[in-house]
Amino acid sequence: MSLNGIHMTRVFIADTRAEERFALNVMMRDLHLEVVGEAEDWETTLAEVPARKTEMLLVDWDLLPSSPSAALDGLRKICPADMAIVLISKFEARQQAALSAGADTFISKAEMHDRMTEHFLAAAAGIRSQPDLS
Repeated sequence: MSLNGIHMTRVFIADTRAEERFALNVMMRDLHLEVVGEAEDWETTLAEVPARKTEMLLVDWDLLPSSPSAALDGLRKICPADMAIVLISKFEARQQAALSAGADTFISKAEMHDRMTEHFLAAAAGIRSQPDLS
């Protein structure tokens, strides 16, 4: 989809908590990013993300199965070009784990709204600068 001829990054939100999905949905729309779907579990996420032609996946660390590396590897197999952004509640303890598991980047849920906005816009800009292979 485009907004005045500008490509809108297609975002999928995966979080176990409905209120966090809602807040992220509002934030994405405020940033003019297109929310194409939501899920509260990993199985639904894997089923929906390819069908929705997602470009950016926001996934809560706590939603990932017991082996986050295997989970994100599985995601890469079905959606190799998608950017996976892992949202972390316990930042210090999990930031390296998220990157080691295969996340493209991570964002602490405790960050201020403006910092989160900067992260999301930078990620979306990186997606838009990549050539469209579809």
